[in-house]
Amino acid sequence: MEQTTAGNSKSSPPLLERVFGLAKAGTDPRTEFVAGLTTFLTMVYIVFVNPQILGNTGMDKGAVFVATCIAAAVSTLVMALYANYPIALAPGMGLNAFFAFTVVLTMKYSWQQALAAVFCSGVINAIPRSLKLAISAGVGLFLGIIALEEAKIVVASPATLVTLGDLRNPAAVLCLFGLVLIAALNYRRVAGGTLIGILAVTAIGIPLGLATYGGVVSAPPSLSPTLLQLDLSRLHELSFLIVVFSFLFVDVFDNAGTLIGVTHQAGLVDADGNLPRMKQALVADSFAAMFGSLIGTSTTTSYIESAAGVAAGGRTGLTAFFIALLFVAALFFAPLAGMVPAYASSAALLYVACVMARGLAEMDWDDMTETVPAVVAAVTMPLTYSIATGIGLGFITYALIKLIAGRFADAKPAVLVLALIFAVKFALG
Repeated sequence: MEQTTAGNSKSSPPLLERVFGLAKAGTDPRTEFVAGLTTFLTMVYIVFVNPQILGNTGMDKGAVFVATCIAAAVSTLVMALYANYPIALAPGMGLNAFFAFTVVLTMKYSWQQALAAVFCSGVINAIPRSLKLAISAGVGLFLGIIALEEAKIVVASPATLVTLGDLRNPAAVLCLFGLVLIAALNYRRVAGGTLIGILAVTAIGIPLGLATYGGVVSAPPSLSPTLLQLDLSRLHELSFLIVVFSFLFVDVFDNAGTLIGVTHQAGLVDADGNLPRMKQALVADSFAAMFGSLIGTSTTTSYIESAAGVAAGGRTGLTAFFIALLFVAALFFAPLAGMVPAYASSAALLYVACVMARGLAEMDWDDMTETVPAVVAAVTMPLTYSIATGIGLGFITYALIKLIAGRFADAKPAVLVLALIFAVKFALG
């Protein structure tokens, strides 16, 4: 795509040129469409996985499927038209697991109350880099244990808490095969590698009775079971504040990392290393979180898979515009999403877990005041089955180590306040 020139871009329709500035970016509509399709194929797995995860809370899977598609389409359209970046948004992996397994199943919030917390986290928008990386890696490890449990590769044990399941179980074998297939296809840069892996092991499971064919295309299911179902009845509780900030932290860190990484790859940062229109991009992300909660899905955020589209030549919001249209088209593939069994979505979860865990490798391992709190946060997330607990222990450990080590400049007021809030939460049980 490097051969694309501004000269080619000048033949673009005047409206597209005026809205997206294709000539200045050195691109054209065809290149932007190919880039949009590439990004869509790398991230469309979320419409299959998200209903599986949020379905654990009692939410209607069909409604969640529709909400996922609409949230992705509308939020990506806002990013396209308001921020003019080739970045797609959809309900975030990790955030949906936190929503389902921590907030609803562990903290005993209803899914309606959890949606309210997601909405509030989008309204609120100096965290240490090491904790940012730890949260990403810890969420990855948390997704990993969820995936292994869903596929019965890891099971409960009264002697050792967890132990190996029965690997003779076809579902466990297919999950591991799906992981291998997804990883290999993504390494080979096959567009839609994750989706191909999910559908391949789903198809293998049909003759084995592990999945049931229910068709491919149909009218979208009803959105009404999850539409405008927010419940703010626990707004006054301290635990609600903790949940809101937990959603906020993970979303802000993931979003900032994605924006910086993708725009840097696209060459969109200025000479000083700053990101033009950062405010617009953050507003688009905040809107996405609030809008998604209103229609019935967990936090919607920027997707790192947008880098695939950038690598294919995407440089403007027109790429995101095409992605939004493709998510609208995805609304009509609900039967295909409905037949995906837990072991197939677990394979995708396990792959995402492996990708997210790389955050640990990016920390400064020569500074124990940074890495110890980070490792505590990352390790305790899966072992306590709570992302919020991991974040809390990470902040408390970070603040205390910095103060005792005399690194007062690192113990910023925001960090100390958050550490105190988490300490109060733990003290109150």
